Amino acid sequence: MGGVVFEIDFERALQSWSDWTSLPIEEIRNRFRMDEAYERHERGEIGASEYFDYLRVMLELEAADSEIALGWNAIYLEEIAETVNCILAVNATLPCFAFTNSNPTHQVFWMAAYPRAVESFQQIFVSSELGLRKPDRVAFDAIADNTGISLGKMLFFDDSEENVDGARAAGMRAVHVKTHSDVKKALADIGAL
Repeated sequence: MGGVVFEIDFERALQSWSDWTSLPIEEIRNRFRMDEAYERHERGEIGASEYFDYLRVMLELEAADSEIALGWNAIYLEEIAETVNCILAVNATLPCFAFTNSNPTHQVFWMAAYPRAVESFQQIFVSSELGLRKPDRVAFDAIADNTGISLGKMLFFDDSEENVDGARAAGMRAVHVKTHSDVKKALADIGAL
């Protein structure tokens, strides 16, 4: 959902955390990675406290969980209204699902922050609940099993080229979203708009 349905900017988290460490912002940028601990958190294998402990060590943070979470949720910007409007326009005739790599802390935040976007989908699959994340093939297979729709009949949108490549390798039609117009164009191309 991030980067397609609402804007995100991880730089905002790093800037927030810079208040809680003596490291310069350049070093925080160098150290923060979407690494194995990040992915484990998104698969629900470790909780927020354990992940935040990891961030404390990696970024030398002197901050409570609540302070780290505040920065963690600072990544969220505006809903992409044009995309949500497209979803609302087609969901009367096409089933619309979301599959997001996310964690419980973020999920609580975006569920409350973007009610219109959340309500535009029939169901939202969250990696930390599913125990699987994009771009793994088994994650896409789980979505097909849960929806009863074969992967070949799905049109997948993502702002990550890696996730789009994974979806295509799984047999899905996939669109790499760089701007909101990519969503509208793809839906128009299949006659949905």
